[in-house]
Amino acid sequence: MSSSNPLRGKLMILLVFILFLPVAIAVQVLRIQIIDGRDFRSLWSEQTLDELPIKAERGQIVDRKGRLLATNFVETKVAIDPKAPGMTPDLVDSVAFKLAQYTQTSASDYIQKIRSTIASPRYVVLERSAPVMAVDHLRSLNLRGIILEESYKRRYPFNELSAHLLGFVNHNGFGMTGLEKTYDAMLRGRDGAQQVRRNRNGEITAYVGAPQRLPEHGITLETTIDGNIQAIVEEEIRRGMKRWSAKGVTAIVMNPKSGEIVAMANVPTFNPNAPATSPTPARRNRAIADMIEPGSTFKLVTAIAAVEQRKVRFDEIFDTPEDGRQLVYGQMLRDHDPLGTLSFTEVFSKSSNIATAEIAMRVEPRDFYQYARALGYGSPTHIDLPNEMPGRLQKPYEWSKVTLPWMSIGYEVQATPLQVLQSYAAFANGGEMMKPFVVKRSLDWNGKVINETTPTRIRQVAQPETIQKLLPVFEDVLADSGTAEQAAIEGLQIAGKTGTAQKYTNGGYGTSNYYASFAGFFPSRDPMYAMMILVDEPRGVIYGGWTAGTIFRHIAERIRGVDRALDKVPFIPQEDTLRRQVFEGALAITPDFVGQTREEAERFLRDLDLSFDIGGKGDRILRQEPVAGQRMNLDQPMKLWVGSMNASEVALEVPELRGLSMKQATNTLMASGFEVQKVGSGTIYAQFPLPGERLRTGYAVTIRGKTRDLGTSIQSDRSSAMIQTVGGLP
Repeated sequence: MSSSNPLRGKLMILLVFILFLPVAIAVQVLRIQIIDGRDFRSLWSEQTLDELPIKAERGQIVDRKGRLLATNFVETKVAIDPKAPGMTPDLVDSVAFKLAQYTQTSASDYIQKIRSTIASPRYVVLERSAPVMAVDHLRSLNLRGIILEESYKRRYPFNELSAHLLGFVNHNGFGMTGLEKTYDAMLRGRDGAQQVRRNRNGEITAYVGAPQRLPEHGITLETTIDGNIQAIVEEEIRRGMKRWSAKGVTAIVMNPKSGEIVAMANVPTFNPNAPATSPTPARRNRAIADMIEPGSTFKLVTAIAAVEQRKVRFDEIFDTPEDGRQLVYGQMLRDHDPLGTLSFTEVFSKSSNIATAEIAMRVEPRDFYQYARALGYGSPTHIDLPNEMPGRLQKPYEWSKVTLPWMSIGYEVQATPLQVLQSYAAFANGGEMMKPFVVKRSLDWNGKVINETTPTRIRQVAQPETIQKLLPVFEDVLADSGTAEQAAIEGLQIAGKTGTAQKYTNGGYGTSNYYASFAGFFPSRDPMYAMMILVDEPRGVIYGGWTAGTIFRHIAERIRGVDRALDKVPFIPQEDTLRRQVFEGALAITPDFVGQTREEAERFLRDLDLSFDIGGKGDRILRQEPVAGQRMNLDQPMKLWVGSMNASEVALEVPELRGLSMKQATNTLMASGFEVQKVGSGTIYAQFPLPGERLRTGYAVTIRGKTRDLGTSIQSDRSSAMIQTVGGLP
């Protein structure tokens, strides 16, 4: 008996457990279903809910006339689930055959891909970007096993056009360069979301009443770019690069009155639709990212500083050495050719490095530095493009003794092409510098203006009077004797300056690699366009006037063809040397009026607004004071004496020409009615007939010229050995 009691007790415990277990389960079920049911159902609902993004469409970029430069297209990925309900092997093969009708892939390749997929047999990607007609056909089949996934992809309709301005996006749609990077957040917008449910197998199902957050599409950028002019610029710089066998060419066109960038281009370039196919250097916007020594285009700073500080007179004459070389602080400074005696205007129109350095050395270093800074050198322009370099302009305490003369001709200073253009745009705009910009307006998806860029004035770089005095000087650069003759266009007034700078490589300035440039604006008296052309390492011809100047002319001629407003700007004929000097308030070379009719002489003098006295009776000028060829004070009246003379008997006195420049002598002889026989160039040292002899009009006067050194010197005790022989280029 006693031995059975423990066993009975264990059985009783087991029986109680068996009897109460269903009760416990029932109580737990009751708690879950009734007491805590609402909370558990809410938790289950939260765990099965998910969100699918609704992609926002990236904003468009258009030119100033609304033409699309960057837009989007819908790319459809085609996948298949061969195990979806209703998908038989025959239907799978049928899908493969239908898709193959629109692509370059065969149906057998699609079938093989489906059957060989092991990793994810229920999601097999057949095409990542299927043709639109293929997508429409597959969608019409209405098969659950066909998966069509749409996404937005960036597209640049004109391929390379404006590539460096626009930039490109990466595979995730984020801007990498250009406007795409600067305005990335605004262009991307904000994605929306669609709420869905997922079952325990991860399958997604929609449900009625599911909340949805609509996407906020990106803004549209309306730029200052003119698509027509941009295309012209890109075509011409490609031609220029090929013609001069150059390493690269950069061009910028700007509205000097507002700062709007009308065009900006570089070659080599790239296709933003496939940026990885081009090397990294081709994707760099060299117009704002490359710092160069600007060469003679920097002489604008020297001219403004010297005139504004009254360190030079417009009637001043500069004598350059006979061999075109000058030792400056122990370093050899060269002109591109021996230039002889030069007027102030000719110093810049013929681009004399020696005379420019002489002028600059009259200006205090701190003043010269301030003018360079005022003209934008040494600081970024803050254009709305990424990766802009600030340039390099040393402070005066960092200068060596040779810095000022060499900086005056564009060395020991670095600038981007845009900085050079900005300085000339300020010159064109009466000395008022404007901030350059590319985006004019931003608009929402409905076309409503969100923001509009207002042209921003930066500073006044010089007095308007200084600008007006210098304008004829830089117009003369495009005259027959100027360094930019190749940039001149008949009927269109242009002002500007050439530049040809040796490239600093391997610790020194070589003699084979150059930057050739031309910066200018037109029409010069009412500027609408300012333009900078930079040619990197041209071959054959290295000078800026020939290379960059020619490209400038071709672009300007074509802009004139598309912008009819240029034809409405009145053309003021290019004045001769005397007329220019009169406008500048200088002393002029007296023309020869002897032999001319009274009416001709009066008309000429009145046109120049010169005072004069005429004595005697008759219809021909017999005598004059000052005599022809002498310097004339424009504040004193010209005296003429008239008498009678038959036209067939006109024999004029040959003027004194010795000591004049070849150009001045030629103008004097032609004004007197003589033909000119020129021998050599530079300063006139001999003539035939001799001064004072009489010669009939129409006969030739022979003049002989040569360069001469009249002792112009620059103290060599202010020398430094910082730079080797540099210069000699216009």
